[in-house]
Amino acid sequence: MSTYRFLPGLIIVQSATAALVFAAASDSMRLHWGFVAAAALLLTLIAGFWFASIAEHGRKDSLAAAKEQFARERERLVVAAEAAKRTIVEESHRTILRETNRAHARANFKLGATVVGMIGIAGVLLYIQLFTLALVTLTTAGGALAGYVARARQDARALTMRKLPESLLPASSTVEQTDSQKGSVRLALDRNRSNA
Repeated sequence: MSTYRFLPGLIIVQSATAALVFAAASDSMRLHWGFVAAAALLLTLIAGFWFASIAEHGRKDSLAAAKEQFARERERLVVAAEAAKRTIVEESHRTILRETNRAHARANFKLGATVVGMIGIAGVLLYIQLFTLALVTLTTAGGALAGYVARARQDARALTMRKLPESLLPASSTVEQTDSQKGSVRLALDRNRSNA
């Protein structure tokens, strides 16, 4: 709070006090000391209330400024926390995707190596004329490959369903949908995808 707010009041109080002292000291006025003391007391009370009012306004201004500063600081902290949270979530999502892709790549390599090995064994068996065993080996390798491809398509379809915009997904309601309703929604979504 600035000291200059009290300066006009101090000047007025000093001027009034000096006037009272000169009035009491002059012989021509012949004032009573009781009147001078009462005037000085009244002047002191008025100046005290005035200075208290100035101080109270200054305190309220300081309190309002502090509250505003704390509100800005709190808002800044909330925004920084949200940004940090978003960064951590994005980083963990990237890490999960990276690890998932790495696991899929290892599984694909192992499956590929297994299928190639089974085809090689089937070729050797054909070469040495064990046709039945060769056909069983080739059928097993083909079945494993077909199963893996079917599973990959299911995963891709599930991922596509998760990424569909909200407008294409059925609206959620409090009533459970029956299996036939869910199937019709899936058929409609498949038709939309095939038409696009």
